[in-house]
Amino acid sequence: MEDHQIVELYWARSERAIPETADKYGRYCYSIACHILHSREDSEECVNDTYLHAWNAMPPQRPDRLSAFLGRIARNLALNRWEMYSAEKRGAGQTALALNELRECVPAPDCTERVVDDVALADLFNRFLASLTPENRRLFMRRYWYLSSIKEIAADYGLSESKVKMSLLRSRARLKQLLEKEGVDL
Repeated sequence: MEDHQIVELYWARSERAIPETADKYGRYCYSIACHILHSREDSEECVNDTYLHAWNAMPPQRPDRLSAFLGRIARNLALNRWEMYSAEKRGAGQTALALNELRECVPAPDCTERVVDDVALADLFNRFLASLTPENRRLFMRRYWYLSSIKEIAADYGLSESKVKMSLLRSRARLKQLLEKEGVDL
């Protein structure tokens, strides 16, 4: 079923929307959640919560890209769950490591009055991603959106771990330079 047909099912409040979404995007959402949580049960629960959030969001929202819409919901739910679990035990893991790597390249959450509005910041990130080579963009997104490990990324793309690390280091430096040039407080 096409995405626009699935969205129409949500808008019509048809119960068929959920199984159609699960058939088309269930594994995709599970993969996102599992990379963050590393737990089958928690990931499955996040996927089910993703369907509920999509149900509650449509209408009024009508996403242009259903995959990105669902992926964002699944990722945010998984990150929230991960934060809840890690608040008790500040363990290591890929999620903490990846988020820590980006710490110096993203605006501080406590200086919101000094940060450009969200739309401008999103545009800045989109321009940054567009400026990367396709390979570097894939590596950056796999690490910082999907939170894949360096080892996984290297294996999937047939690269050495050191090449992946160096590419990510250079990309973060370019992002930091762009943000500073645009006057975003870090």
